Amino acid sequence: MWTVIYAKEFDDWLSALPEDVQDSVESMIRLLKMEGPQLSRPYADVIHGSPLSNLKELRIQHRGQPYRAFFVFDPQRLAIVLCAGNKQSDKRFYERMTPLAESIYQRYLQEKKQ
Repeated sequence: MWTVIYAKEFDDWLSALPEDVQDSVESMIRLLKMEGPQLSRPYADVIHGSPLSNLKELRIQHRGQPYRAFFVFDPQRLAIVLCAGNKQSDKRFYERMTPLAESIYQRYLQEKKQ
């Protein structure tokens, strides 16, 4: 089993979801814990265009709604789930979320140095 850590932003987002959506998200997190970096499509995919070559998304479907949770494996091989959202009808989803995920990860790395 791989260790998965939630960034505050992801934890806050998850806590605000209805319970049935939380269950769908948490089932994908369990899959990430089992498969680790080898988790691939259709469950996970690489985020293209990011300077973080290992930035990925969990691809979560709940009742036809496409949720995406951004994650990365840190140098110690811990999975950090950074942020997430529902990309339904949001043509700028990746444009908004990718920089947010990168920023959260940079903060995480800085906090680990201290």
